Amino acid sequence: MARSGNISAVTHEAEALAPTEAETAEEAYWDRIYGRWDSMKLPEVRDFMEGFPRPWWVVGGWAIDAFTGHPRDHTDVDMSILACDVPALRAHVADRWQLWNHTEGGGIRPLTDKYPEISDPASQIWVREHGDAPWVIDVPLTPDHDGRWTNKFRPDHQAPLDSVTWIAGNGVRYLCPEIVLFFKARLRRSKDERDFRLAGPLLTDEKRAWLYEAIATAWGETHPWLPALT
Repeated sequence: MARSGNISAVTHEAEALAPTEAETAEEAYWDRIYGRWDSMKLPEVRDFMEGFPRPWWVVGGWAIDAFTGHPRDHTDVDMSILACDVPALRAHVADRWQLWNHTEGGGIRPLTDKYPEISDPASQIWVREHGDAPWVIDVPLTPDHDGRWTNKFRPDHQAPLDSVTWIAGNGVRYLCPEIVLFFKARLRRSKDERDFRLAGPLLTDEKRAWLYEAIATAWGETHPWLPALT
């Protein structure tokens, strides 16, 4: 189990972060197409995953909050598993919940006994109770090679799970902050900019150097975050 000695406990009051008008419009657009969300909070996700026999970890803004100790408001909890563990997740939820496979292009279909395969190891799984119920968990899947964690945007970046995640005092496993920021650098939404401003200065020199190289390689050498990482 990997733990970090530099991780802050979340002790501050959650910061309200208003989305931009464009972000609000985009969220409303997808809600009209796919249905509403009423996402579980982190303690509820922990209860949902209780007894799951394989690793799971929290990514996105919640992982940044746990690292910095400065929480903000969140609309959902993004929880990841290895793509090879989707059968274990299906067995875990049994017939209590519906699992739907959502792809980057917007396609979505249920994972059932008849159609048990995911479309892409880097796709997502959405969870709900039934057709009239809201979506409650978003599970962005993590590709794997022989059980090794694999960066979905850099397939050459493979590692044992313990080296890219850490476990906080609350027992929850989180994705390491430099990797979370690498993912966030792609879209640079208002919440991503805020997370980078808080978490970037707290990274070790080694992690900052890794993040600089990863962003420059994947998103371009003119990326606005690079000067702050030098």
